[in-house]
Amino acid sequence: MKPIPVSFHLGPLVVHTYGIGLAITFWFGYRYLARRLRSRGYPDDWLGGVFLWVIVMAVIGARALHVLANLGYYTAQPGQVLAIWHGGLSSFGGILFALPTGLVLARRRCPQLSIGALTDLVTPVLMAAWAMGRLLGPQLMVAGGGHPTHQWFGMYYAGQAGKRLPVPIFQAAEDFTIFVLLIGLERRLARTPDGRPRRGSPAGAIVGTGMVLWGVERYFDEHLWLARNGHLGSVLVQAAGIALAVAGLVVLAFTWSRWKAWQAAGCPQPAAPGAEATETTAPVPAGEELRARSVAEGPLPDTLRSPAATASPRAVHAPRPG
Repeated sequence: MKPIPVSFHLGPLVVHTYGIGLAITFWFGYRYLARRLRSRGYPDDWLGGVFLWVIVMAVIGARALHVLANLGYYTAQPGQVLAIWHGGLSSFGGILFALPTGLVLARRRCPQLSIGALTDLVTPVLMAAWAMGRLLGPQLMVAGGGHPTHQWFGMYYAGQAGKRLPVPIFQAAEDFTIFVLLIGLERRLARTPDGRPRRGSPAGAIVGTGMVLWGVERYFDEHLWLARNGHLGSVLVQAAGIALAVAGLVVLAFTWSRWKAWQAAGCPQPAAPGAEATETTAPVPAGEELRARSVAEGPLPDTLRSPAATASPRAVHAPRPG
């Protein structure tokens, strides 16, 4: 059985399926995040420019961490350092570079969108994009499989001998499951137990849950299906997975304390996203408004003056006693 093709030719041009898969995944992530922003009342006209920077930093960070984790190989073959079309992008490296970039730029371009609300909006998008990216990325790249296997579900991958565990397919199923769980939690938190919409609740539950689940997933994926004994990259991935899960638990604990404080305060409701505060002023009496206009614009026409102002002096003074 032949491995999955990792490239094809368009005339003299060599097109790598891995790159096409990444491009489709980034496009999907952009469109889905824009839709989630609009559905919650936030503008999305700022997202395009920010997303381009996020993509650039994600690719740089993902490749840099992958090269560092496999420094021995790339020291012997420095010409392969930039060959990302063969695969070799670290998810944790992409997050490490892209997340701070996206948060800083988003706060500048859309000040009404808080960091907590943004991360809760982005987390399901990341999980859906990773589920798609596993199928369109590692599944279509050189050496994309896991440990050797003789099971019926084993697959052949370019650059790897024999049947391999289809780890990208496993990860896509895991990531999609996490995505479904996060969307279910999001909808559950969006309403009170009696079905009324809930607004103003503290953010953090979605991102914290996503951090825990995805950190645990990455640890066990690496430990069970991908790890190589003594390999620095495998050790770093497992350590990063544990660290991410622990950090997610911290976020959830902090969010829980904020929820309790919010409920104790009577569940205050904030203004709608992007709405500008308006001041309430007392109505100005008609006479006062006319006097203000006369000061600013000069004497008023007779037709706008009050009868008392246009009457003759004899009409306004009481008659003298005889």
